Amino acid sequence: MPHATPLISTLVGGFVLAFILGAIAHRFRLPPLVGYLVAGILVGPYTPGFVADQNLAPELAEIGVILLMFGVGLHFSLKDLLSVRVIAVPGAIVQIGFATLLGWGMGYLMGWPTGGSLVFGLALSVASTVVLLKALQERRMVETAKGRIAVGWLIVEDLAMVLALVLIPAVASVGSGERLSDPLAVALVEMSGMDIGIGGLIGLTLLKVALFVAVMLVFGRKVIPAILHRIAHTGSRELFRLGVLAIALGVAFGASQLFGVSLALGAFFAGMVLSESELSHSAARESLPLRDAFSVLFFVSVGMLFDPTILLREPLAILATVFIIVIGKSAAAFLIVVLFRKGISTALTISASLAQIGEFSFILAELGVGLKLLPEEGRDFILAGAIISIVLNPLMFYLTERLRPRFEDVAARRAARKTPQTETAAPAEPVEQATEEEDTRAPVQHDGHCVLVGYGRVGRIVAANLKTAKIPFVVIEESDTLVSDLHAEGIDAIAGHAASAGLLSLANIARARSLVVAIPDAFEAGYIVESAKKMNGRLLVIARAHSDAEVEHLTNLGADTVIMGEREVANGMLKRLDQILHSEMAEPGPVV
Repeated sequence: MPHATPLISTLVGGFVLAFILGAIAHRFRLPPLVGYLVAGILVGPYTPGFVADQNLAPELAEIGVILLMFGVGLHFSLKDLLSVRVIAVPGAIVQIGFATLLGWGMGYLMGWPTGGSLVFGLALSVASTVVLLKALQERRMVETAKGRIAVGWLIVEDLAMVLALVLIPAVASVGSGERLSDPLAVALVEMSGMDIGIGGLIGLTLLKVALFVAVMLVFGRKVIPAILHRIAHTGSRELFRLGVLAIALGVAFGASQLFGVSLALGAFFAGMVLSESELSHSAARESLPLRDAFSVLFFVSVGMLFDPTILLREPLAILATVFIIVIGKSAAAFLIVVLFRKGISTALTISASLAQIGEFSFILAELGVGLKLLPEEGRDFILAGAIISIVLNPLMFYLTERLRPRFEDVAARRAARKTPQTETAAPAEPVEQATEEEDTRAPVQHDGHCVLVGYGRVGRIVAANLKTAKIPFVVIEESDTLVSDLHAEGIDAIAGHAASAGLLSLANIARARSLVVAIPDAFEAGYIVESAKKMNGRLLVIARAHSDAEVEHLTNLGADTVIMGEREVANGMLKRLDQILHSEMAEPGPVV
């Protein structure tokens, strides 16, 4: 038996280089995804040295796409989407349309066909799930109002791209004038004796998708969780892991063969159906190693398709592509969020989060090239734009944090010019709901009170105890919905970002006795602590942190006490253990 086969050499070359370059990327605080793409470039046909098998790599990548989409479906949350639907749905649709229009315009100037230009624009319009979630997790923003909007926005983008993956092949088959290959379409043409046209073919494609969705919702949501429950009861972790993998691959392949839908769509619905089960977290955890491994191969295979000489041959086109991704798409998202009056801070966070592209862009690019819609140079532009935008993404977050105070000051001055005379006309209330742009209203009528920033899981507990102790307090919370709920409960609350000096003034921070910063993001908490201490040097400040470095950061900025959650949990466990041991020692022994 030969020791070197194309499959083994492709796997070894891909994994080893991906590991080395991924570690280097992580060392420079870049997503490892950048390293995986560069590893693919190094084992591709456009660079000297070892060249991985060009036939095996795409098939391994297809498995990566299936597991990647299965993971997206597992983490799909209809509840999260509905909670931010008012801004996420129209915002994502408008932003996708604007970015697609910019991409189409660039394709038109490059002389590409309309179909290829539209595919190019769509590929530039959708952000990477992996990069966005990692960026939010690093900044402890997933559970914040801004994080929920960003995730909901991303869900809408993903759903739009799933629909595009279904419709593009149908449209391309008609536009190319090729003979119909769909058995159902061929049967309809033979029965009717006439061409069903592009509208008929799209309708037929949507009908098959609807049939597949109906089967999954009616039977799949009962059968798939039931199978996993039976496997879980066996107590075999190995069988459970294998069952999750079999469901992901089996449903994807069955959907493709029986309903003619893409493997990606089948895997997405398999994950989405399973996400409703109580075993979804276990399924996500057990499938994670395989999903990660094959996702690495997917990114490596994408890198193999990239011709790095395009950077020298078409520098202006590369710059235009990066401009659309980083500036054009971000500017559209910023304006949309501001128009929905969600505040400057939220708008900057959303625009920075979306200023990159990733896995869906690669899938669309490969689909467009495979259908002969998109030229290969278009795929190279997309790959180059993805790598550069992902590398620049941490810089985008840094710039938004630096620019936020300036934007907020400009917004505050504009609001002051627009409403100087309405302050006296407004009815006197103990507290008014204010956004970052409306920080010129009268401060709350409290003295010696507590200002509580954040009304999440920690903030709710703090508020409940303050209420029980009858300590007056004011809540500053970004979510308008939560602020409305607090008003309904008779609790003073202000909507907006607490780092704004105007908003702290509304909370009457100058006359407050204490400040409790309950938000999980230490970076934002630092801005709030620093601003509050400048306005009230005698203020007692308590904040939360997740590491020793965050404790030091907040302490240096003026926090009097910083609570680290993990340390408090450990102290609580030790205290409880000590109580149990002492109670056992105090119990009298048996009388002899």
